[in-house]
Amino acid sequence: MLGLIAGVITAGSALAQVETIWSCKDSNGRTHVTNLKEDTVGKDCRIVQQQRVSVVPAAKPVAKPPVGFPKESASDRVASKAKQRDTIERELSQEESMLADARKKLSAQEAIRSGDEKNYARVLERLKPYQDTVEVHEKNVVALKRELNNLSR
Repeated sequence: MLGLIAGVITAGSALAQVETIWSCKDSNGRTHVTNLKEDTVGKDCRIVQQQRVSVVPAAKPVAKPPVGFPKESASDRVASKAKQRDTIERELSQEESMLADARKKLSAQEAIRSGDEKNYARVLERLKPYQDTVEVHEKNVVALKRELNNLSR
């Protein structure tokens, strides 16, 4: 029975604590204000304020959806997805045509060999912007296809 009472008192003391503030003078006459008991050792201290502080865990707020949430109906969502799919498919066809055009320009440039390019590094330097354009369009096509695939899920 005593163990139970001691447990209740210990639990109660964890929730309610006494906060004390001291004003202390050290050996040089300087005044210090502290709330730590260990800072008062060996000093002339007096209690400035003492109050009981209750520590209670905060209640976690429960987020409730607003009334009428979601505002769009199921048919609106289906129509929105269809519109999104049409837009992505249109972008994909544009990107694929730009890719085909970029590949055509790159192959035309690869076929050209002018006499002032005796060094192969110059040829590569001339072809680099065309290769970069092809690479960008290829990445865009892959990304749009991935987006279409994710949309169907």
